[in-house]
Formats: sequence, structure tokens, C-alpha cells
Amino acid sequence: MTTIPDYQSLMLPVLRSAQQGEVRIGEVVSKIADQLELDDEARTKLLPSGRQGVLSNRVHWAKTYLVKAGLLEISRRGYFRLTASGKSVLDQQLPRIDNAFLVQFEPFRDFVGREGTRGSLGDLSTSQLPAAVSPGQTPDEVMRDAHREIEEALAQELLERVRAAPPAFFEYLIVRLMLAMGYGGTAEDAGRALGRSGDDGVDGVVDQDPLGLDRVYIQAKRFGPGNTVGSAAIRDFFGSLDRHKANKGLFVTTSGFSAAAHETASFLSKRIVLVDGAQLARLMIRYDIGCRIAETLHLKKLDEDFFD
Repeated sequence: MTTIPDYQSLMLPVLRSAQQGEVRIGEVVSKIADQLELDDEARTKLLPSGRQGVLSNRVHWAKTYLVKAGLLEISRRGYFRLTASGKSVLDQQLPRIDNAFLVQFEPFRDFVGREGTRGSLGDLSTSQLPAAVSPGQTPDEVMRDAHREIEEALAQELLERVRAAPPAFFEYLIVRLMLAMGYGGTAEDAGRALGRSGDDGVDGVVDQDPLGLDRVYIQAKRFGPGNTVGSAAIRDFFGSLDRHKANKGLFVTTSGFSAAAHETASFLSKRIVLVDGAQLARLMIRYDIGCRIAETLHLKKLDEDFFD
């Protein structure tokens, strides 16, 4: 995939796109993609939300900052045009426009909450800019990176707590997770299916539907970091599934699986899904198992329909 430039690198192309008059933002995105010779994968790459393309998002933010600096102005819904200040900037034939350059314009300083003298480009550094104006990332990307760091720290903490808990708690955790993911039965039924002695190498059974017509057999190994599950454990679990005349198995561990374990699971005749500690933590976060929402931030945007 060809590289999509950061939003600052797109400021000058966005400004130039309005040289001939009013332009539509959607057409600008396509035009810039052509200018950059982006391949299909880059053109269609989406944000994690899946609701907007990465290139489109960065072009929109470049346009927003240029509007805040007074170099562009919104003419009507989805359209913008060059201002006198913008034309003056283009007349300078600059090789690049970025946040450090925009700080010289008072409307932009008001937008980012800065006060001070205009200064020259050489007197400014990106480290002087507020956190809201990141050198290489749009505010959306800064927010997502911060969210990812928070979740990575939470995932590590969840794994540490699970490893320190009694073995029965690990089985209880898997039951809660399976139920939260939509598997059938009740918590009481699933609880009786797990943790039984004399289960021939199977730690539990969870109904895949409320009637128990299809079942998933579970093996749970609570290992410390670095103590990976090998291929022998996978073959033993396969034998247990065979004795139970089962076709599906779920092997969950708080550590990881060796390459040989993954290869063994992929070649066996029964479907065995391997869930390592990292994936387990992600699933716990996704389905609110062992964690809860501390705060909800509502990100809002302009309602164009209201003004139309």
C-alpha cells in the first residue's frame, strides 16, 4: 500500500485545489489521490470506525485548519473557496504549509488558544503548539492513539489479575465471556459444565445455542508469561474432543501458543480455536468482562441539514 501523507503535508495541495474557484471537498479528495498516485488499497483504507476513509479524514482536517487560519472559507455545504489571504500565501510559491506556518495568522492562534507575537517560521517549533495541534496527526488520530494506549495498559492489568486469581476463577471468567459473546444457556448451566473432575481432559462445555444442540468444549490453561502452550497439549485436547465425539474446541490460555501449536491446530480434523492471553484480554475489554466504562465522550460534528 502506498503511504498516505499526514494532514499537514496535505495542506498545500488542499489550498492549491481552490486556485480556480469554488471546489467540492469530495472532488478534492479524489484529485489529491490522483496527484499522489495512491493505489486502491490506500484510497479505500478506512479509519478504525469504518465510517470514513483515512485520506478523506486527513484532507478534511487540512481544510479545517486552513479555514481556521483564514486561508480558505466555506462557501456552501461541502464546498470551499480561496480567500484573499489564501491567494497571497499561494503567490509566495512555498514548498510546504504546516501548523508552524499557520500560527502566524491571528485567527489560527485564536483557534488553538495561543497568544503572542506573529514571529517568523524560523522562530516557531512544533513543540510550542498546543496538544490539540499535533505535528503529524489529526485530532482524531491523537484521540485513537491515546485510547489504544489506555486499552493496552488495561489489557496488561487484566491479565495480571487473572493469573493471580484461583483456577476456579479462570473457569468462571471464561463462562462469563462466552455468555457475553452470545452463546446459549444460562450462567448457572454453564457453571455446572465447567470445572468438573474426571472430565477426560476437558475443562468445560458451553452450549452454542439455548437448547444445547451444539456445544463448544473448552480447555483452559492459566500460565504465566513466557510459558507457552506446545503442540503436545493441542494433541491431547484433540484426543479429548474425540472421546467426547465433539467437533469444536476452544483452547484458552493466559500466556501464548508456540508456532508448532498453531500449526498442529490448523491441520487437525476438528475445529480447534486458540485464544492466547492478548486476545483474551481484548475480548474481556470488548465485552466488558472484568472492566467497566469509566467515562463516555461524545464526539459531535456540525449538522449541515439543520442549516440547510
